[in-house]
Amino acid sequence: MNLAQNLALGTLMISMTVVIHTFGLMGVTHMMRWVTDRVRLHGHRSRMVAMNTVVLGVFAVLTTEVWLWAICYHLIGFFDDFSTTLYFATITFSTVGYGDVIPHSDWRMLAALQGINGFVLIGWSTAYLVAAGMRVGPFRSGEHF
Repeated sequence: MNLAQNLALGTLMISMTVVIHTFGLMGVTHMMRWVTDRVRLHGHRSRMVAMNTVVLGVFAVLTTEVWLWAICYHLIGFFDDFSTTLYFATITFSTVGYGDVIPHSDWRMLAALQGINGFVLIGWSTAYLVAAGMRVGPFRSGEHF
């Protein structure tokens, strides 16, 4: 694949993950609201249930995005087996990048774009978690920071 094809496919994938992330976080917000409206526990318990809902929801959104990248890689024949493809997509998205599995030189730019995509979406998720922690979780403005 040439550079233009890598950039075009990478742009498409980044756009798709941004849409998933946007709607996913909206869904997590609705779920958090639903849980906090219905779960009336004393003290910090309801806050912990709400934050657990948020963390698991964000994790599900990020997992969906990793799987989307893995499916893309699988469809273009990135690796021979799907388990290696999913592993590569996970370590690249999370920017761990062990280096034990590397893409063919034709696809290196696409993999680099996935790393940037993961970095941005994980950062966005972190900001969302902090905001949720201040809204319903165990943190209040000025208490812990």
